[in-house]
Amino acid sequence: MTLRPNRPSSSFGVALDYEIAQEQASALGRLGRALEAALAALAEHDRRTADGMALYGHAIKDCKTRTRLVHQASEALWCLMVQRECCGLRDPRSVLRDYRVPAEVHHRMGIVAAPPGPRGR
Repeated sequence: MTLRPNRPSSSFGVALDYEIAQEQASALGRLGRALEAALAALAEHDRRTADGMALYGHAIKDCKTRTRLVHQASEALWCLMVQRECCGLRDPRSVLRDYRVPAEVHHRMGIVAAPPGPRGR
């Protein structure tokens, strides 16, 4: 249920509701495209790694890059889910299905990585 302040039903209130709805839709679109891009980058990395294994017969170790890509995808998923909830869309299953979000990304959603700090403390 979305809570809205009681506004008089004037043309100003209708125009404001319209502007808010436009911004919400625009934000959902931007965040959806950001999630698509992050998932595509992760899939491309995994594809290149698999191609390297096929060509050279061994795994190409690039754990830091993959970890960073998973983190970026999970953060993009988190942002999209928060925006959807703000719009009253509470069920995440359609997003996970439609964007084909890997379980690894879904399970890391909402986890904040510790900022890099000075070593030795």
